Order: sequence, then structure tokens, then C-alpha cells
Amino acid sequence: MRKSFHRIPVIKILLGVVLFFIFATVHAADEFPERPEPPRLVNDFAGILSGAQTASLESKLDAFNRRTSTQIAIVIVKDIFGYDKGDYTFKLAEKWGIGQKGKNNGILIMVKPKSGNGETGKVFIAVGYGLEGAVPDITARKTIISAEMMPSFKSNDYYTGLDRATSVLMKLTAGEFTADQYDEEVAKHPVFPGFAILLVIFLVFMLFNRNRYRSVGADGSAGSLLGSLWLLSMLGGRGGGGSWNDFSGGGGGDSGGFGGFGGGSFGGGGAGGEW
Repeated sequence: MRKSFHRIPVIKILLGVVLFFIFATVHAADEFPERPEPPRLVNDFAGILSGAQTASLESKLDAFNRRTSTQIAIVIVKDIFGYDKGDYTFKLAEKWGIGQKGKNNGILIMVKPKSGNGETGKVFIAVGYGLEGAVPDITARKTIISAEMMPSFKSNDYYTGLDRATSVLMKLTAGEFTADQYDEEVAKHPVFPGFAILLVIFLVFMLFNRNRYRSVGADGSAGSLLGSLWLLSMLGGRGGGGSWNDFSGGGGGDSGGFGGFGGGSFGGGGAGGEW
């Protein structure tokens, strides 16, 4: 009877430990989305992209994967459940196995949009072992995130930020230019400050208003239209730098469907930001 009496607390403790691990496993599964079936490179669990935007990015990244075997995936989530943004992204990237096994040539762009309850928006680019040389941490943080993504994200234009960032990542990993060359180009063409954009708009308006009677139409409507078109062409690049089109163009085309992730690994390379 005495032995049986002493066993009861031990059994309860063991049962409690087992239940704890079961609960933790189930809870973790809720925090990290399951790998999509059928497989996709662009996964918007927050519903911030339109169907056409998702399809455009998917086609572009799938075509690049087929051409190079490098897998650049996008995952947009509503919450990261208190995790550090980098830790969450790496855990998710490992869970899904983004990139090819052995090559470890995967990249995961995780985005948690800014919420209405005051929570900041978060973004992190996790880079697989095999691509850390092509995409150094400083390039991911100071140039790709700060220069390509943040300006658009701050105005809730997530598609443009993701489109520009993936274009740069594609060209870096394909060897079309090096990280140093890209960083130098960013330094030459910094993001246009908002005040400077307003100043340009004001000056252009004054110029065409002054010459409105020289344009077709007594009310100067043609001049205003030409002025607007000219201004849009000037601001069509990244914040006013037209030469940015050389770095931000992207491919696409029909691909027939993404074939799936290959079991790549991640070693801690990457960077993030908040807004």
C-alpha cells in the first residue's frame, strides 16, 4: 500500500509533463501556418494582396525558381504571437524547408502588416546558408528593406514593396550584380523625402500654370495634363530616381505551378525592420 501511495504523485507529474508538451505542440502548430498544399511561393494569410497581385508575384517567383532553383517565398501573417520577428521567420522557413536540400538556396520574406490596434508592422528577410554571401545582412536591412520595401509599406502599398524587393533579391542571387554594387547604387539614389516630392509638385504646377496659355486649350488643360504626365514619369522610379528601373524590373510568365519546397536550411543570415 505504501509503494502505491508514493507512485500516485509521480504518475500525476509525468502526466502533467506529457499534457504540457502536447499543448505546446498544438499551440505552436497554430502559431506557424502549415506548408501550403498545393505548394505556393506567395502565401497571404492576412488578406492584404489582391488575387491579381498574388498571382503576379507567384508567377514571377515560380519562373525564377524554375530557371535557377533558388526559391524566394513570401509569407504574410496577421500575428507572430510574441516571437522576435527574426526567430519567427527562421522557424517558419525551417518548418517549410524553403530552398533545395544541400544547396540551401531559399529566402523567406515574412511580413506582418501594421494593425489597427497600434501594433507595429514587421518584416524580416531570412536567407538560406547557400545565399548568405550573395545577400549579406547589411544589404538586406539597410538597402532592400529600407529602400525598396519601407517606403511602400508605410503607405500600405504592400505589393509594390514586395515586387521591388523580390526583383532585387532575384538579381543578387542570380549574380546580375553584387551586393556592393547594389549598395553603392542605393547611396547614389536615396529615397526622395516627402517634402522634396511636394516641392517638386509645387514647382511643376507653377511652371505649367505660368505657361498655360501657350498650351492647347484656353484653360490650359493640355498643359496641366502634360505636366502631370511628366511628373509621374519623373517619380515613377523608387522615390524619384528613374535609374532605379535598372535594378527593380522583374520577370514573370506562365510557369505551370510551383513544384514544392526542397528541404533547405537556414543559419541565421538575414535582417528585419519595423514601421
